[in-house]
Amino acid sequence: MMTSRFFAPVLAAALAATAAAQDSKAFLGRWDFTATPANGGKSFSQWMELSDAGGTLEGKVQPRGGAWQPILGAHMDGDKLIVDLAHGPNAPAAHWELTAADGKLSGVEKRGDPGSSTDGPTLAGVKAPLLDRPMPKAWTKPEPIFDGKDLNGWQPIGAVDNNRWIARDNMLVNDNPEIPGGRPKPAANIETTRKFQDFKLHIEVNCPEGGNSGIYLRGRYELQVGTEGGKLPTHEMGAIYSWYPPPAGAENNLGQWTSYDVTLVGRHVTVYRDGKLYHDNVELPGPTGGALDSNEAEPGPFYLQGDHHGVIQYRNITVAVPR
Repeated sequence: MMTSRFFAPVLAAALAATAAAQDSKAFLGRWDFTATPANGGKSFSQWMELSDAGGTLEGKVQPRGGAWQPILGAHMDGDKLIVDLAHGPNAPAAHWELTAADGKLSGVEKRGDPGSSTDGPTLAGVKAPLLDRPMPKAWTKPEPIFDGKDLNGWQPIGAVDNNRWIARDNMLVNDNPEIPGGRPKPAANIETTRKFQDFKLHIEVNCPEGGNSGIYLRGRYELQVGTEGGKLPTHEMGAIYSWYPPPAGAENNLGQWTSYDVTLVGRHVTVYRDGKLYHDNVELPGPTGGALDSNEAEPGPFYLQGDHHGVIQYRNITVAVPR
């Protein structure tokens, strides 16, 4: 009788955990989200990866900007998945409430404590594509996508009323200088008018000390240019922002010209900096902060960050595509 009395609660808990795990199956994996602000503003990209670790749901979320964050926890509430989000010390608590149907996720971000939370952006998620394809057997001859004379083939995005990009001395220059004692007014980023799928990119950049920019591949994956203060290697020169740091011992070497050679096929990227291998066919799990959209299967532009401080200079930008 003693054994039965103690066994029953354990069995009930095990069955409940099994049921919860089955209910959560539709939410597991990687998801590309489009978030639309409650006030009807411009939609933006987010991303989530969720896995079941022995009955415990765990994972990470890529917010609108910055680095990916581990989720604080996730659990099922009826047919809803509740995802508790990490937040800063001065930010309100936040969580996602998601439902699954027809292979897609939908829901809303709630901000504030449970019971008194308000609606944030609505969320629409689709399964992230595998993008698993072989290396092309041949490539076209590298073609310039910046002629050094004007901004033909490029267009500002973001704070277009403060576009600081100009063509000068065969360079594409973001003339957004640092203001002593403070940061400058936010300036525009810039993107190519053409979109690309798989490619080989050559680009050279001169980023001053304290400067900060980024090269976005397909407009979704950031190759870091410059520095965010040296605290996190994944936020320093040559990193795949937030995902992969540059090689151990790599120097930023700001204030001098440096070159990147980037091959992106599917979601696998190889990066050489000044002929040194930085990233060897690594997988890009999902979009990084600042991505233009979450449509990972589609071609996208190259875009360069200009909304941070520093007079960033780019030159000799060429691209080859599969033949």
